[in-house]
Amino acid sequence: MRTSLTSHLSYTHNTQRTTHNSRRRASSPTPLHFVSAMEPIGLSSLSSSDLLQSNGGGSRRNQALVCAPIMGRSVDEMLADIDKAKAVGADVAEIRVDYLNNFSPNRDLERLIRECSLSSLITYRPKWEGGEYEGDENSRQDALRLALELGADYIDVELKVAHEFINSIHGKKPINSKIIVSSHNYHSTPSVEEIGDLVARIQSTGADIVKIATTALDVTDVARMFQITVNSHVPIIGLVMTERGLISRLLCPKFGGFLTFGTIEAGVVSAPGQPTLKDLLDVYDLRRIGLDTKIFGLIGKPVGHSKGSILYNRAFKADGFNGVYVPFLVDDIAKFLKTYSSPDFTGFSCTIPYKEEALKCCDDVDPIAKSIGAVNLIVRRPSDGKLIGYNTDYVGAINAIENGLRGLHNLKGETGSPLAGKLFVIIGAGGAGKALAYGAKEKGARVVIANRTYGEILRLLCGGDALSLGDLETYHPEGGMILANTTSIGMHPKIDETPLPKHALGAYSLVFDAVYTPKITRLLREAQEVGAATVGGLEMFIGQAYEQYERFTGLPAPKELFREIMSDY
Repeated sequence: MRTSLTSHLSYTHNTQRTTHNSRRRASSPTPLHFVSAMEPIGLSSLSSSDLLQSNGGGSRRNQALVCAPIMGRSVDEMLADIDKAKAVGADVAEIRVDYLNNFSPNRDLERLIRECSLSSLITYRPKWEGGEYEGDENSRQDALRLALELGADYIDVELKVAHEFINSIHGKKPINSKIIVSSHNYHSTPSVEEIGDLVARIQSTGADIVKIATTALDVTDVARMFQITVNSHVPIIGLVMTERGLISRLLCPKFGGFLTFGTIEAGVVSAPGQPTLKDLLDVYDLRRIGLDTKIFGLIGKPVGHSKGSILYNRAFKADGFNGVYVPFLVDDIAKFLKTYSSPDFTGFSCTIPYKEEALKCCDDVDPIAKSIGAVNLIVRRPSDGKLIGYNTDYVGAINAIENGLRGLHNLKGETGSPLAGKLFVIIGAGGAGKALAYGAKEKGARVVIANRTYGEILRLLCGGDALSLGDLETYHPEGGMILANTTSIGMHPKIDETPLPKHALGAYSLVFDAVYTPKITRLLREAQEVGAATVGGLEMFIGQAYEQYERFTGLPAPKELFREIMSDY
């Protein structure tokens, strides 16, 4: 008879997580006061009662393993890739023998397992579960049984055949070998109840380790997987595929995951959304993540271009601050903030297209951010969990532009803003555009905003002037103007685009571009060619990050370190 979910989920303080892996260094206590996963949870929200909280005394470690998928077409290629993965820092090699050309189990398995310099996980994935193998099922299972006999540390068996396979070995499995029973859903992420039932079905097969991989249609889908993994007292691999599910891989150690995957090369993946080993171990510093690590991140769409994770995570490590900064690819910011409502989700940067909508989602908003009408920073107040919105864009951008003007006109020793009296033309009326308009007006500049929606500009910009984007090309009432692009035009990967053609840039003495990937956009390159001074978006990015870091951590921003970090990008 199938066991119920509650028979294998733990809800009591200090119950030790069962571990079947002799190589695993430490077990971790399960959390205190969890809501039963069998109870309805509406939006799948993770509230403070659902997630692990800090109990003081430093970070508690989960020691999740890092596994590299190995997909070479020959045994020699696979062994070389395993050595590369070991050099980067992987613990386990998932040897995907279904990728091998002319695979001969008797010939190849013994060498692969014997010469594997990491713990070996043998996977022989059939087409019907998303793999490459299309042959006879009996032969496939024979190869997996042989892998066990040869001493593979782990083998992966699909749930569909797990009962049959495990019964076939008649309890003769080597004591140091573990069977992972896996289920892959390439369409969606089911409800918590459905995932919990799936865990029970997998465990009933006699699996040593449960593996469930689902597909994220929205970043909030990952919350359901977290709720399962954080409550399970059996070793469990719970991953959510695609870029929207990336946080399931990055935050695996915090939420009780047994193992996560990282690739040797970017883009060479065995499942959608896998990060590289280098990113897992260097950028996100997976080994430092513990059960009480605080989570910060970037809310936006897109987010893959951002250097925020590189900047903040290195600074966290340098300061000894127990936090991790991750990208959140968000489709609905209100739903996201409601779902991830735990104090563990401590602060968020906001980028395109959510800076204006973010303001409406906050419980309280800083007066300057309210005046601007946009928020690029949200911090959860520790005392009551309320979300407080700030805007740091205007300081970072305006300071960068002022410094550029001082260098251009040799005004370093003069007081007052070099923006005073200048005609300041802004492309874009989103959150960044509003921030620059506010900052420039505060400095005494005359502000003009050019945007696709002309009528919206007149409503947004009190006391300013407005242009349609189409009119900007011929707009040159005076020389020495300042141009600021606050749109995403020209951002990677569309680096050949520009918001204003080269022939229209001659009237500007300085051109600023908020885009910082690439560092030198087409707009900036062409502005330099016509003789204008330029300021790149990296200066704005670094400048706005100072206040964000201080509000995230309560520590002084390491300004020199920030510049050192970003000088490499």
